[in-house]
Amino acid sequence: MKTLLNLIWLLFGGLWLALGYFVAGIICCLLVITIPWGLASFRIANYALWPFGRTVVDRPGGTGVFSLLGNVIWLLVAGIWIAIGHVVTAFAMAITVIGIPLAIANLKLIPVSLMPLGKQIVPSDRPFVTTYKAYR
Repeated sequence: MKTLLNLIWLLFGGLWLALGYFVAGIICCLLVITIPWGLASFRIANYALWPFGRTVVDRPGGTGVFSLLGNVIWLLVAGIWIAIGHVVTAFAMAITVIGIPLAIANLKLIPVSLMPLGKQIVPSDRPFVTTYKAYR
């Protein structure tokens, strides 16, 4: 069922959403000081391609002061606007019965798009991962 939902998701918005995050990641990596946000954009793009069966968790060991500061800057510059876009898109998807799971997947992207630094994406059958390297 997850594969079917992921294929429907990919056709009805996931590919364009991932492409947008990928382009944002390239732009952020070109501007050297914004490389952490670029890497986070690539991580979100990967998640946006195939969201069903995966979830977002905090990285083990906590995040540092730089992640917190980076998340605040991201939130003010881009995060709030991306989250609004996800809510509007989720509302549009939820109008049809088949679109309800897609709307839920769109809402699952909001926490990582608001605060991308210090997060990791793991399979949903293992939401409590102890090492980050195992799922990179």
